[in-house]
Amino acid sequence: MPTALEPALSVRQVLTLDRVLAGEPEVVAGAGHLDRPVRWVHVAEAPDVGVMLSGGEMVLTTGVLLAGDVEKQAEYIRSLHRAEAAAVVLGLGRAFPAPPDVMRRAAERCGLPMVVLHRPFPFAELTEEVQSRLVRRKFAAVSLSESVRTALTGLITAGAPLQRLLDEIAVHAGCPVVLTNLAHRVLATAGERPAVDDVLRDWERIARQAGGSEGDGWVRAELGGRGERWGRIVLCGYRGDSPIGRLLAERAAEALVLHRMLHGSVHTWEEQSAQSLLTDLVSGTVPAGRLLPRARAAGLPVNRRTFVPLVVRDGDPAQLDRVLRLLGLPGLAAELADGATAVLLSLARDQDAEALTAHFATRLRTESPAVRGTAIAAADPRTAWEDVPAGLREAQHVADAVAGHSAAQDLPAVVRLRDVHLRGLIRLLRDDPHVQAFAERELDGLLCGRDAEQELVPVLRTYLATGRNKSRTAQLHHVSRPALYRRLEAIQARLGVDLDDFEQAASVHIALLAHDAQQGCCVNPGDTARTPGRKNSAGGAPERCEPSFGQRKQE
Repeated sequence: MPTALEPALSVRQVLTLDRVLAGEPEVVAGAGHLDRPVRWVHVAEAPDVGVMLSGGEMVLTTGVLLAGDVEKQAEYIRSLHRAEAAAVVLGLGRAFPAPPDVMRRAAERCGLPMVVLHRPFPFAELTEEVQSRLVRRKFAAVSLSESVRTALTGLITAGAPLQRLLDEIAVHAGCPVVLTNLAHRVLATAGERPAVDDVLRDWERIARQAGGSEGDGWVRAELGGRGERWGRIVLCGYRGDSPIGRLLAERAAEALVLHRMLHGSVHTWEEQSAQSLLTDLVSGTVPAGRLLPRARAAGLPVNRRTFVPLVVRDGDPAQLDRVLRLLGLPGLAAELADGATAVLLSLARDQDAEALTAHFATRLRTESPAVRGTAIAAADPRTAWEDVPAGLREAQHVADAVAGHSAAQDLPAVVRLRDVHLRGLIRLLRDDPHVQAFAERELDGLLCGRDAEQELVPVLRTYLATGRNKSRTAQLHHVSRPALYRRLEAIQARLGVDLDDFEQAASVHIALLAHDAQQGCCVNPGDTARTPGRKNSAGGAPERCEPSFGQRKQE
């Protein structure tokens, strides 16, 4: 927890101290500047005291060396103003029985708070009181600095992620914390969610208007090293003293630079930002409307746009992001929890969404050999932000449904729900209890024995996937036709079906597709040695297991 700090002493607060009140203080000039911070208290009678000050001092004097010389009195006030003194306190007595008009008018013109004490007052007591408070505060500030540094360093050495560091910084700061790049794009945030949402709602305008000013509670520290800046940490609406806010921001910046050096580059932080946003959109745990400020602050255009959700299996987020930049397409790319990479394109309403999506897919296959044999799945374009989560889930579903397609040339440049047919339906319904029960019931005779599952299920899968082509099935399994007939007869006997009957064979095939979908696999026809879902020998995607009942059954 953050170390408690006494509030900074201002001129107004010094005047409320009991020892000062005993002197019956009266503000005779500069009443509008009483909130100036007091850095130190200095007792001085010399007329040229201004040359001995460094700013922020409250000067105590009896004015004994100024009495009778109005020019010295005026110059005394002007010198304090030039030295940026916090205030001047004049003890009334032998030198000045009443507030001197010359000093009062000069102080009012300079905006320098001038206070007179109507009762004799030992300056030493005030000096001791104020300076002891200032020393305690300085010690507390040092303690806070070390506390924050120790906490953040401990998290870094323990391998904590970026978000954990920001959460800790937000606890110490007591306000929203935003990490940005130099273009004001938000990479990560921390703090109470409603307060963060308020900050992000109009982030770019607020961030640019706030500029470098800390008067509004926005405290910044630059992130960088070796002569290069690459980001900022911003405390948004910090309610404490500016010096403490700057201290917290500096400690936070040191920790974030160290985290980057040990755990990755700034680009990784940008990927994490996109991943967090897209994961929240897909999961639906956070309403889409609440994610809109985060998307806008992350640099994604959201006003009057067309959104195209895509999912690419085995895609590299960095490579996809690079292609987006090459084509000048606004969008986010990030890896999802299941290993797929999601892309969310944001296009202008007057642009051809389908053509640009196809162009992106073609360029991606050209730039990234790893995805040349991989299906690029997409949902239909969405014009409402609230429909984006459903679109991302639809693209995920399509990607799952075509995960077993072997040849990219057999697929459209971008695969959509209308392209996945029966396989897509089965994938969509695989978690339905009725579908699960149907698959178990239809295949029970084969799945109850390990030998049958290892030998007969692959034969059945290949036979059905090849359109019940016995010659092709025997060739793929490297067995003779008589040996294949014996296996097919064993399958029919165990299942109690006639595979020459179209409806019965279709029922078995649908059940087998459902079983494979529930197991998360897609086995290559005729491949009994490989694990379901593994790539073919050419290094491409797993071969297709699409039912082909439209083909003529061949003997």
